[in-house]
Amino acid sequence: MEWHYIAPGKPTQNAFIESFNGRLRDECFYEKLFTSVLQARAVLTTWRQDYNTIRPHSKLGERTPAQIADQLGWGHAPNPVAFPSIIIHQS
Repeated sequence: MEWHYIAPGKPTQNAFIESFNGRLRDECFYEKLFTSVLQARAVLTTWRQDYNTIRPHSKLGERTPAQIADQLGWGHAPNPVAFPSIIIHQS
């Protein structure tokens, strides 16, 4: 397995994380002046809790992650991501 790094000056090679980083900066880091590491951890914990459970996401059909989790149950993917090799495909 090889490592593939994002080329310098090419943030669009991983648009998801660039979008997330921009949102985190705009909504959390640029709005607060942290006076201690403890305060920064508390603010980030609150922001993460909101982002992961309360806030609707466009990729989830404007539903919250908590709504999706309630619908599917924790730890269950909506569709299989891999099939066991013992499955015989019919043609």
